[in-house]
This record gives sequence, C-alpha cells and structure tokens, in this order.
Amino acid sequence: MGKTLFNKVWDAHVVDTVKNGPQILYIDKHLIHEVTSPQAFRELEERGIPIARPDKIVATADHNTPTVDQHLPVKDLLSKNQLEQLTKNCKKNNITLYGLGHENNGIVHVIAPELGITQPGMTIVCGDSHTSTHGAFGTIAFGIGTSQVAQVFASQCLLLQKPKSLRVNVNGKLKKGVLPKDVILYIIAKLGTNSGTGYFCEYAGNVFEEMSMEGRMTVCNMSIEMGARGGMIAPDETTFEYVKGREFAPKGKEFDKKVEQWKKLKTDDDAVFDKEYSFDAEDIEPMLTYGTNPGMGIKVTDQIPLLNDDSFEKSLKYMDFKKGESLINKKINYVFIGSCTNSRIEDFRVAASYIKGKQKASNVNAWLVPGSQRVAKQIKEEGLQEIFEEAGFQLRQPGCSACLAMNDDKIPEGEYCVSTSNRNFEGRQGQGARTILASPLMAAATAVEGKIINFTTQL
Repeated sequence: MGKTLFNKVWDAHVVDTVKNGPQILYIDKHLIHEVTSPQAFRELEERGIPIARPDKIVATADHNTPTVDQHLPVKDLLSKNQLEQLTKNCKKNNITLYGLGHENNGIVHVIAPELGITQPGMTIVCGDSHTSTHGAFGTIAFGIGTSQVAQVFASQCLLLQKPKSLRVNVNGKLKKGVLPKDVILYIIAKLGTNSGTGYFCEYAGNVFEEMSMEGRMTVCNMSIEMGARGGMIAPDETTFEYVKGREFAPKGKEFDKKVEQWKKLKTDDDAVFDKEYSFDAEDIEPMLTYGTNPGMGIKVTDQIPLLNDDSFEKSLKYMDFKKGESLINKKINYVFIGSCTNSRIEDFRVAASYIKGKQKASNVNAWLVPGSQRVAKQIKEEGLQEIFEEAGFQLRQPGCSACLAMNDDKIPEGEYCVSTSNRNFEGRQGQGARTILASPLMAAATAVEGKIINFTTQL
C-alpha cells in the first residue's frame, strides 16, 4: 500500500517508537514568541537543562506588540514584561530573535515562510495553535503546549501519538469573489469544529493546486478550527518558486537537489486515508460567521439556520442575531484586516483592488495590520498605502493586533467587527466584542459600505 504525504514526512522524522505506544519525533524548526516560551525557559533553568539546539529555534515578538508607535516604550506592563523576558531568554541561550523594530519582525507564521525558514518536508512546532499554517509547504506543522515547548528545548524531539489521516478534496471552478478564506470557512461550516479531532488533514484537488502560497497558508492556518492537529498541501512548482531565493532557503545547486527531494512529497495513488470528504468548488460563495465558533458559518446569500439547540441559541444571544436572519445590510462599525490568517501582501492587494477610488463609510473604524515589517514595506512600495489612506483606512504597524486583543487593539463591548482573523469566540477581540469572520474582500466591502453587502453583484 502507498503512503500519504503525512506518513512520508512523519516516518522520516521518527527517532524511536515505544512498543504499543507513542513515537519520538525529531523537530526541524522550533518557532517561539513572547507568550508561551517564558515558563518553558524557566523550567529548563530550574532543572539545570541546557537548550539542545538553539540553532534550530527562531523567535519573534508578535502577540503583545503595539501596532501604533512601536518605536516608543511599550505602555502595557504585562506586554512590556513578556517582551523583555523574551529578549533576555534569547540572549542568554544564543537564540535568533527578531524583536520589535527588526526588519524581519512580524507574526511568527508570516515571517518564517517569507524568510524561507519554512521548507517542504520539515517538522515545525510553535507554542501557538495556528502553526498549522506552515503545512501549506508540505510540512508537518502544529501547535504545542508549554510543557512540550520545554520538551523541544531540552531534546529537539517530542513524544507523540501518531494522528490518523484525513483528506479533504475540493475540485471545480470557484465563483468570482470567492477567496481561500471562503473555501476553508465553507469546509468548516460543512464538517463542523470537531470533524478533524485526532486527524492530520491533507487538502487535495485542483482548487488547492491553483491557489497561491498565500492562499494555501490561509487554508492550512484554519485547519485547527475544525479540530485537526494540522493541515498540509503537497508541495509543487508554486511552492518551489515561492521558496526560491528567500533569505534562508537553499541556494544554487543545493536548492535544485532539495527540489528533487521535495517532488517526492506527495500522496501515492494507492494510499488510503482514515477519513475522506469531497466538495464541489461551484457550491462555495463568500462566507460569513454568525456565531461564536468558526463552524457557525453561512454563505452571504443565506440566512442563519433554524436550529433548536441550547449552545446554538446561547451563541445567537451573545451575537444579538436571530434564527432565520440574513446578515446582509447588518450595520458594522469595525473592520480588521490582519492576523496570521490574512495579513500577507496578497491579502492587502486584494483589499486595495476593491477599495481603490472608493471611500470608507464614516461610521467604520477600519484597521489594516500587516503581518510583518516586510509586508509593511511592500504595501508602501506597491502604492497600496496611498490607496488605503486616501480611502480613510488606518494602516498600522505589524503584529497580531485585534485578532486576540492582547494589546491595545480591542473591539469595544457590543460592537460588531468583520475580521479576517481565525477565531470568533466570545471576547476573542475584546470583552463583549462580536466577531464576524470573513475574507479580506468581504472585509474591504463592509468597510466601504458601513454594512455587510453581497459585493459579488458589483464584480
């Protein structure tokens, strides 16, 4: 029997197997930030254990970083303390850190791919659930807890039960205005937030093959939202072209050799998955969430379902929505384009293409937060900053920002925010804030109109 892409990468990294138990998996890259690493550093120090492979670790500041006046001292004391602690820990342990102000600084899941740190066939971990983003390159990438961060610090390995395999196929032609974000929101709405529990998901079909790397990263980023351990897409020419020439990517003949290896990273024709789903691209439309988990999503042209369920009704009460209601024409005062899901240059190009020549609605606070210093630079160089500023949008500095409100970028209580982030849990964007997940195109259209619209009629 043939092997899946997941099995090929996993099996190549197994150091040892416990009989009838877990396996020890070698980790190629360990990404860290200021939130989940301090306790792990402290644990190793207390036990007198050195960092095994500091050269395999890359650190950045992202969750707590302010997105306004980054050159000034950080006001929030907790944020300031965590950022200072990260700097001290990295310096003490000889770990590469891209702190505030560094040209390589940004959201951990944005900078690693754009610097060429993320490469096909790797195992990558980070103390952050959306590490699944890197699976877009054909890597096994997943989030880990603080105790596991300490495990990787100490051994560059993890003790793990091997997940089962799942494949989601999407084939056909996407409609105009449907972006990768809509594809993954549609999949989660169809399958539910627990459908991937215990599985690693591979995305297959022409829809994913035709996506850019940015689009694939958006899809893999949200794999965790359907409960999967991670998501991955087989590397191809699109992948190789993206990696080529990046700062930490192999160069010259070494790169060519790597590509020959990477070409083998695809699921064999006779491989069997534990679970498999298939969808038609033609059925997907621009999506919106109406509830308090990413599985509560509908097409913009649909109405909120009529369900009799306590948790469903609790969600609607929090969101102040009603069963059977359409979200079209719902007034929105906040729009956020950013996060590790949708803060890459492609996302801002898409938004700018819609916004150009238009004006933001006067009732809307529209925050645009690039995922990295490099993306911010591209926005300026490509003339997108001008388009945004002329339309009344506020372009901020890089960071996680209003995705999780661990800084000053909070949505006020009771307000709706159409957000390109990945989670719409209660209070995720600020206490009492109401999050509606959407694509950058839907977010841009909402900001211009001051309400949710079916923008596809204008395309």
